[in-house]
Amino acid sequence: MPMNRQEISEAVGPLGWRLVLGAVYTEVLVPSMADAIAAASHAVHAAGSDASGHLSIDIRADRAVLRLRTRDAHAVTGRDLALAREVSHELAARGFEQTTGAGAIQAMEIAIDALDIGAVRPFWKAVTGYVDEPGDADLNAGLVDPFGRGPAIWFQQMDAPRPQRNRIHLDIDVTHDAAQARVEAALAAGGRLLSDRVAPRFWVLADAEGNEACICTWQGRD
Repeated sequence: MPMNRQEISEAVGPLGWRLVLGAVYTEVLVPSMADAIAAASHAVHAAGSDASGHLSIDIRADRAVLRLRTRDAHAVTGRDLALAREVSHELAARGFEQTTGAGAIQAMEIAIDALDIGAVRPFWKAVTGYVDEPGDADLNAGLVDPFGRGPAIWFQQMDAPRPQRNRIHLDIDVTHDAAQARVEAALAAGGRLLSDRVAPRFWVLADAEGNEACICTWQGRD
């Protein structure tokens, strides 16, 4: 039976992982890229033969960002939760510390409002080199970077022309325990709150000229 987001979040939270946009993440802060590679190697070893189907890792000079999601299911599964436990245990045994602090873990999407999604979607697919998002996505008609580098793109159906405002906005998906601070920082930086009607699912913010961005979490989506 599929797990809901609340169940996933509660399962991985104590392990030092966070649920963001359909995957669970953790960061390992390190003093050098060599240490980041070592942490990644230990994580791959802990995941064993399941690593290629569940685990992805982003290595930087000061950190390794670990992501778990079942590739074939296009979702977080019970096996991912088990792997989170195994990876965390291995990292701790090797002296590495995980962190999810300071709102560092996030994922970004670009949302394009369109009257005729079928007419504009092929253009964006071609110009970005993106591919169709696999599986049954929460946000339909999505496009994703086949190499996992850039933000996802999704299309929001418009009911009528809307020339008075921008039709492209950013969705910044953050951990549920960092969202409020991110909203407050945006407001302190001159932003405006346009809507918090469905928060904490998302807050709609705008800059001084009305360009919009949404701060999003997994909460309120089940």
